[in-house]
Amino acid sequence: MSFFGFGQSADIDIILDGAATRRTAEVKTEDGKKDRLYLFFDGESISGKVNITLKKPGYKLEHQGIKIEFLGQIELYYDRGNHHEFTSLVKELARPGELHHNTSYDFEFNQVEKPYEVYTGTNVKLRYFLRVTVVRRLTDLIKELDIAVHTLSSYPEMNSSIKMEVGIEDSLHIEFEYNKSKYHLKDVIVGKIYFLLVRIKIRHMEIAIIRRETTGSGPNVFNENETIAKYEIMDGSPVRGESIPIRVFLAGYDLTPTMRDINKKFSVRYYLNLVLVDEEERRYFKQQEITLWRKGDRIRKTLQVAAAPVATPTNNEDTDQIQAFEKVASPVTDEPITTPSV
Repeated sequence: MSFFGFGQSADIDIILDGAATRRTAEVKTEDGKKDRLYLFFDGESISGKVNITLKKPGYKLEHQGIKIEFLGQIELYYDRGNHHEFTSLVKELARPGELHHNTSYDFEFNQVEKPYEVYTGTNVKLRYFLRVTVVRRLTDLIKELDIAVHTLSSYPEMNSSIKMEVGIEDSLHIEFEYNKSKYHLKDVIVGKIYFLLVRIKIRHMEIAIIRRETTGSGPNVFNENETIAKYEIMDGSPVRGESIPIRVFLAGYDLTPTMRDINKKFSVRYYLNLVLVDEEERRYFKQQEITLWRKGDRIRKTLQVAAAPVATPTNNEDTDQIQAFEKVASPVTDEPITTPSV
């Protein structure tokens, strides 16, 4: 758009090295659609070219400098316009001067730290992007290119199962068991429910995967629960001694790794929600948190890699799980081992 004869006088393109062979990943947008972006991991370098094409050959483009930035930002939707940057790198491409013809600039950000995974939620967005700015006296020319970032983790071989006994005194007593407490995003949740005492008429039972997004801090905390998947696992009233198997495949759902206290701005946690409905439409439910993590692709070649130090983060889990059953026993949990990926 032109204003008093001034407008966009050049096109800016950002071309990444190896773009033709680089993997891509789908990233959800704010309107619920999905964009396919180039995929990077923590510690990977980002390099390429910036091409500036003049729209009117023979005309010059005066500027006060050209720069490229690599940025990691968190935006809270209730605080629009106030971006929280956790990564900010800048490279100067050109000093103030004039462009008389189409020009190309090389750039490289070496071994860039990318500590968090991209995320677009109900109240928050975390993104990584390159931004090229041609500084001008009136209006800067700006071009942005978003990228996807995935974080990879690994967990010890011992992944303790979840076993709990819950019930309503003299009315219902059940025991449920899940094979693990931590699952990668392509995993299968396997479990079983045992009915030890049944004195109420149950119509059906279902299990759901709940994503809880927490943003803000202190008195300004917002919790948003979203049901990702729901299964009916029983139709009809069970009898004492009966057991119901559970098998949930995670690969078909839009899941992210569990995120705890990301840059002290937000968290994303996942829960298995077991719901029983009786013939009077009363609902009894129990939630149990699970940990989701992203597994790296299997490398078929045998590699000898020196052992790297691992960090065990503290697990500051909140204790506000909604429950209508009396909790008799608690599951045993252990801490994740997170490994930086390159």
